[in-house]
Amino acid sequence: MDAKNRYQVIVIGGGHAGCEAAHAAARLGARTLLLTQNLDTVGQMSCNPAIGGLGKGHLVREIDALGGIMGKVADRGAIQFRLLNRRKGPAVRGPRGQMDRVMYKREMRSLLEGTGNLFMRQAEALSLVMEGSEVRGVLSDWGDVLEADAVVLTTGTFLSGLVHIGERQFAAGRLGCRASYPMAESLKSLGLTMYRMKTGTPARLDGRTIHWQRLTEQPGDEEPYPFSFLTGKVSCEQVPCHITYTTPATRQIIRDNLHRAPLYSGQIQGIGPRYCPSIEDKVVRFADKEVHQIFLEPEGRHTHEIYPNGLSTSLPIDVQWAFLRSIEGLEDVLLLRPGYAIEYDMIDPRQLSSDLALKGFRGLYFAGQINGTTGYEEAAGQGMVAGLNAGLYVLGRSSILFDRSQSYLGVMVDDLVTKGVDEPYRLFTSRAEFRLLLRADNADERLTPIGRELGLVDDQRWQVYLDKISSIERAKEVLAQSRVLVDGLLPNGEGGYRRLAMDLLRRQDVDLDSLLARVGLSDLSEPVRTALEVEVHYAGYLDRQDSEVERFRRAEEVKIPDGVNWEAVHGLSTEVRQKLQRVGPGTIGQAYRIPGVTPAAITAILFHIGYS
Repeated sequence: MDAKNRYQVIVIGGGHAGCEAAHAAARLGARTLLLTQNLDTVGQMSCNPAIGGLGKGHLVREIDALGGIMGKVADRGAIQFRLLNRRKGPAVRGPRGQMDRVMYKREMRSLLEGTGNLFMRQAEALSLVMEGSEVRGVLSDWGDVLEADAVVLTTGTFLSGLVHIGERQFAAGRLGCRASYPMAESLKSLGLTMYRMKTGTPARLDGRTIHWQRLTEQPGDEEPYPFSFLTGKVSCEQVPCHITYTTPATRQIIRDNLHRAPLYSGQIQGIGPRYCPSIEDKVVRFADKEVHQIFLEPEGRHTHEIYPNGLSTSLPIDVQWAFLRSIEGLEDVLLLRPGYAIEYDMIDPRQLSSDLALKGFRGLYFAGQINGTTGYEEAAGQGMVAGLNAGLYVLGRSSILFDRSQSYLGVMVDDLVTKGVDEPYRLFTSRAEFRLLLRADNADERLTPIGRELGLVDDQRWQVYLDKISSIERAKEVLAQSRVLVDGLLPNGEGGYRRLAMDLLRRQDVDLDSLLARVGLSDLSEPVRTALEVEVHYAGYLDRQDSEVERFRRAEEVKIPDGVNWEAVHGLSTEVRQKLQRVGPGTIGQAYRIPGVTPAAITAILFHIGYS
């Protein structure tokens, strides 16, 4: 084989999952190829021009803490920063940023091109090259066989992609890109269980034709909260978004045209996302609601293109014109691109192990929408896990598995491989049992040492992490040893006596700035200050969750041997046997999380494997 066609890892697809997977494998030292239909769309934001949010922002911080790239690129490409739930508890605060779509893509391409061991090529992957159950490479539309020991499939919505705009439908991976039918057939030939999913996107609008003065402006935060732990103070000029609302006329136009909506005419067979429904779906499901909030989000600093968040649709173009112009501020709006729905093939993720490798095969990994998820961040997180493990596999190293007590990466992957999906999966903080421990602010404390051990975390990131930990410990030591006058620190006017600074910090009503100043800690960075405040204020709750984590990990330590004959396990119902056979749990903890597996079934399994 010509050396130019020989790699260790091939990543198919240049979306968010593919970028993260290729970077991770290459950083480990594996010779990696990122194979994509079009190099100009590497890092493309196919739908909304935003990164982060509740749960999603936690994922971005975790990817960054491990040495990934989405957070760094987002900070470079952002035009507005907002920390969601800022006034709520630390576990549910989620960083979110509006992106300049062009800048984000440019920065992603630049970062990937600067990564050692990483090569890129524009070609379509037609099929996998297999030798029995082992992957040997990929056949491209150049006619080449690209050889590799591991392949990561991150095909997004391209597998048998079918776009719907009203009654019109045509094959595409997304608008303007061709669908991948050969690779879909290649996967089906392996005997995989596959389903159809559906997602959609709104029309894009010409901002010069919007009556902005009638709308409510939504500015960014005065003190931006970055995604990457390496980003210092954010100083870019922020661009505002705006808020508008649909009207009763909007609702009526949509209702009058539901018979032309592919979602309701029977034209679309795939399952759509519950948490990001189309506007026609909202009108039907929330029939008593007269108006719906819409966010008008700029697509970048140097374009007038606007993304109307909340107006995803597959209605015919003439209906899109009509309902958009019935919305406040959009009475004279011009459409630049139509909204559309897209159906695509995905695999049942319960066919994957926790390292996102395909069970029963060697060297095949899957990440992103092909696993039934929705969202850039979920895709990037899976890309990180799959790319890491593909790289470790070809280098002869053990897989890295993330558990639910350790990260949202672990929560997401475990949900997918244990429970499967019946709709496009979206990550929420509520999916985590230990969310007070899995905060956005402490992702580095949880994961950067792991990234360092793997070889992903470079010296600069490691030093930033060490400096933060050192500052936290120094501050705790000062607070534990300093006694200060309470005068002016408490709102009720208490005074005339001294208290230990650490005890005062535990009070929610203390003037924190003044307290830190009195003990010489005014110079604490915001990350250190946040970590200190959370650790002290929530000490009791954190201790309780630590105890719960210990119980969780004890269940995870009880391994279930490979190849268990579930038919031979006495006391199981047929339904439970089928579920255990489909998932193939590796631990008692994972078996317990399979829907329908009862405590009695767990007892039967423990007896069968001889655990006492």
